[in-house]
Amino acid sequence: MSKKIQAIRGMNDLLPKNSALWLSLEKTIFDLFITYGYQNIRTPIVEKTDTFCRAIGGDTDIVEKEMYSWKEASGESLSLRPEGTAGCVRMMIEHNLPRESIQKVFYQGAMFRHERPQKGRYRQFHQVGLEIFGVFNAKADAELIIIIHTLWQIIGLKNIVLEINTLGSNEVRNAYRKVLVAYFNQHKNQLNEDGLKQLKTNPFRILDSKNKAMYSLISDAPKLIDYLDKKSTKHFEQFKSYLDALNITYVINTSLVRGLDYYNRTVFEWTTTDLGTQSTICAGGRYDGLIEKMGGMPTPAVGLAIGLERLVLLLEAQNLILTKSILSICLIAFGKKEQIKSIQIANTLHDELPNIIIYNDLTLGSFKSQFEKADKIKANFALILGEQELNNNQISIKPLRNQGKQQTMNLEEAIKYFKENQ
Repeated sequence: MSKKIQAIRGMNDLLPKNSALWLSLEKTIFDLFITYGYQNIRTPIVEKTDTFCRAIGGDTDIVEKEMYSWKEASGESLSLRPEGTAGCVRMMIEHNLPRESIQKVFYQGAMFRHERPQKGRYRQFHQVGLEIFGVFNAKADAELIIIIHTLWQIIGLKNIVLEINTLGSNEVRNAYRKVLVAYFNQHKNQLNEDGLKQLKTNPFRILDSKNKAMYSLISDAPKLIDYLDKKSTKHFEQFKSYLDALNITYVINTSLVRGLDYYNRTVFEWTTTDLGTQSTICAGGRYDGLIEKMGGMPTPAVGLAIGLERLVLLLEAQNLILTKSILSICLIAFGKKEQIKSIQIANTLHDELPNIIIYNDLTLGSFKSQFEKADKIKANFALILGEQELNNNQISIKPLRNQGKQQTMNLEEAIKYFKENQ
């Protein structure tokens, strides 16, 4: 016997039994985004490697260790996208979209990172992202927050905390970097191997360390918020004033820096204690210099991304049900003529009852086996077509989930019956 083929570890199948939750969640998210005036975009899952190196930063773990990259015959390096913003920015530049007007867009799709798979962290994972291009003021930052805050309320999410911080301008960060380097140089003996490397390449990443042995050292480090210039302080204060006006609770986390190089000014995360170490379910911030850095005209921008796998895990952990109960009918027919008639009836029902699930048995099995399948899929009604019904141009309706009586009627009456009972 040949060896069974299996999926790559960390790249998971979505099974039919789980698809209803995913579809319902995605529809809820997309419908909400559209009501705020955001339009859907789709970018390729493969980009030139340089797209991510320039956007994310060449010294990040994502670029150095986690990207799936390869060389084409031409020598050009390509990569599977590890996140969504870089490709979105590339698209904005290539098609000159920010020149037309303010761009409010959302995307969805698979991302790829070569890392050790664990619960809530996979090699192929799915994100939904929101991006605004062409707005510098803090009102744009606040709009993203209120959209996601509204989403959490719609789906009933609990035990989540909004953490916010500001990284200031590039000038502020450059000045603060020197202060941070001086501080960590004084405490080199407390840094782990990654920390020592980051001290040379990007000391801000030390602040984002998940190493508990370094928490005290990081907690005592100088705070960037104490080195802000007037413009950065004003922007952060305006951002907070919008959140206060909306009665959105937040915590200022001065160690929050995000893992990517392109962020400046506002950064934020929603975290939970219900998923263990993988606590972040949505995160983002402002990246005003990225479009220019990637070859476009100077354009302010802010965005966020939601990790769908983690969000689904959190919904399951909190026993939240998004899927609505939909009336379902199972057509049961026996006999060659009855089977032909059943497919005609099913077609009519789909036209007349577009919001009802209609199962038409394809096995041509016995009445008993068809009823067993109807019970297994938890259909609400069995619509029976036997020889007597066929001869009288009628159908019988048998309730399967309650104690109602079986009734026989013509198709028009049946359609009216289901419309009244859906």
